[in-house]
Amino acid sequence: MKSYRKELWFHTETRMAFINITRQVEEALAESGISEGLCLVNPMHITASVFINDNETGLHRDYARWLEEKVPHDPQRYDHNRTGEDNGDAHIKRQLMGREAVVAVTGGTLDFGPWEQIFYGEFDGRRRKRVLIKIIGE
Repeated sequence: MKSYRKELWFHTETRMAFINITRQVEEALAESGISEGLCLVNPMHITASVFINDNETGLHRDYARWLEEKVPHDPQRYDHNRTGEDNGDAHIKRQLMGREAVVAVTGGTLDFGPWEQIFYGEFDGRRRKRVLIKIIGE
């Protein structure tokens, strides 16, 4: 059993963003030399998400609109913001979109279903954040 670890770094200019990171994860898999196993991708921050879905801009706009309707950025609304932060909404958005993605590795490739790709979701942007890729297998 082998393991491989790689970090990606992101700094978005906007508060909310969805970034396709499929290519970077595929590159990490190729670097790992692992052909059968599992690939974990997770953000190392509590206001960001990694998720799998379609790479369709309308869907991403729908996500952003739905998240903002359900959990608006309103610094006066959240008890968490009484600690001096203004990102209570970002913590909840992360919970809704999920923490990480795990993908099977088969024959040296990510074993996706049709249309599936990996995305980094940012909900409290404008600062540097890290994503961990951990691949285990043979």
